[in-house]
Amino acid sequence: MSTGRMEAFSDAVIAIAITVMVLELPTPHDTTWHALRDAWPVLLSYVLSFVILGIYWNNHHHMLQATTRVNGPILWANLHLLFWLSLVPFTTAWMGENAFASVPTAAYGVVLLAAALAYYALQGLIIRDQGEGSIVAAAVGRDLKGKLSPVLYVIGIGLSFLSSRAAVAVFATVALVWLIPDRRIERGLTAARPDDGGE
Repeated sequence: MSTGRMEAFSDAVIAIAITVMVLELPTPHDTTWHALRDAWPVLLSYVLSFVILGIYWNNHHHMLQATTRVNGPILWANLHLLFWLSLVPFTTAWMGENAFASVPTAAYGVVLLAAALAYYALQGLIIRDQGEGSIVAAAVGRDLKGKLSPVLYVIGIGLSFLSSRAAVAVFATVALVWLIPDRRIERGLTAARPDDGGE
């Protein structure tokens, strides 16, 4: 099976998750900057989650561009990933509306951890199907970022009960690590399809 429908469905789920988050942002009833100051936990939670969902969308898009086909296990693994990403708006709102209280912040970290593991599983299934010589396998390499992220999420979850702000800082650090562009898949696609520039 081609990747087209899986990619389109995934794009729609991530877009809806972002839309749900922005619709849940409270509108201040005051017209001063002070009103925004009171809403900073909600706004900060939204920004962090928007960046995280954006990173997943970007990496998911690149990975599927380098994937030639999908099968049943890959489709289910993708749904597993989307399940956890669809929970991001819920835990984002819970954490932000409660000013980074310990349990909501830990729950947020659990969802991020589960999404990271689900992405790792999806990537592994694609590599198993495509082969160790595939573009995806070559691009992933040792996948240090993919292995480090769950460890940092576990640390952040533990920190939630000691200092929720430190936990959020750990979650933000993971996002910053993934914001650094990784051009290996793009280079692999360009090498494999030089005539169309890898599009």
